Amino acid sequence: GACSMTGGALPRASANELEGWIETLYTGKCIPEAAVLQLCKKATEILMEEGNVVGVPIPVTIVGDIHGQLHDLIELFNIAGKCPDTNFVFLGDYVDRGYYSVECATLVVALKVRWPSRIWLLRGNHESRQITQVYGFYDECLRKYGSAAVWQTFTNLFDYLPLAALVENQIFCPHGGLSPSIDTLDQIRSLDRVQEIPHEGPMCDLMWSDPDDRMGWGISPRGAGYTFGPDISEKFNHTNELSLIIRAHQLVMEGYNWAHDKNLVTLFSAPNYCYRCGNQAAIMEIDEKLEYTFLQFDPAPRRGEPHVTRRMPEYFL
Repeated sequence: GACSMTGGALPRASANELEGWIETLYTGKCIPEAAVLQLCKKATEILMEEGNVVGVPIPVTIVGDIHGQLHDLIELFNIAGKCPDTNFVFLGDYVDRGYYSVECATLVVALKVRWPSRIWLLRGNHESRQITQVYGFYDECLRKYGSAAVWQTFTNLFDYLPLAALVENQIFCPHGGLSPSIDTLDQIRSLDRVQEIPHEGPMCDLMWSDPDDRMGWGISPRGAGYTFGPDISEKFNHTNELSLIIRAHQLVMEGYNWAHDKNLVTLFSAPNYCYRCGNQAAIMEIDEKLEYTFLQFDPAPRRGEPHVTRRMPEYFL
């Protein structure tokens, strides 16, 4: 039933029900529509209390794009440890492209509801109504639940996802990158984030921008956000007393890639992206001493995988 939140902890019955849903999702199955709607309602209440930039303690494991690759997400939990034994920051892009967007989104949201102070979910550029209608999540919700209600519920929830994490006050984690309209973290904190991702402006840039070898700001080939050079990362880190920017948003063949004189690293956590790119995935463990380790992994072995014949729109694969 609709249990109210008591003292920040979930009532027993509700926690048991949640554990059941999480177990179901770990086995690769969907949960009923009513359960999804209930989860999203609880998750919204939790996310409403979080700021645009969530403060995250160490130790923590940072995860890049997942893109509906459920078996690989489960493999990731096998490698990194599950919640609540391991704390996580997910950098967004849970949905689209892969075949199990519904299950991936439901699983991370269920974990957030069960362990709100152990896992942080950020918004990626795919957590949007417009993008999910093109790249698979909308169609998948329709196919698996027979109506758009689940898609609508999720995309409403996505509006509440924080825009960035700040790990131990010194590591900045957005999904995409920096913005010419943002010099300080306080400027991010003062944005109104509860809306569809705009086509331009600071919120859009945080989701869409990419690092580049060229100095300064450049026009992005993606048609949204900007490219930013090593000088931009250096200045942003210096101004905000940061040691590092960790972002996702771009396929990198080794799963992680240093850039900008180690002021920035890209993480990508969907191995063999789109079931055909041949890349490794990586996650990044940050320990109590702020030292980091990259864990690379390959696709999880799976049976009965659909053969990739469907044509997907190509945008910067």
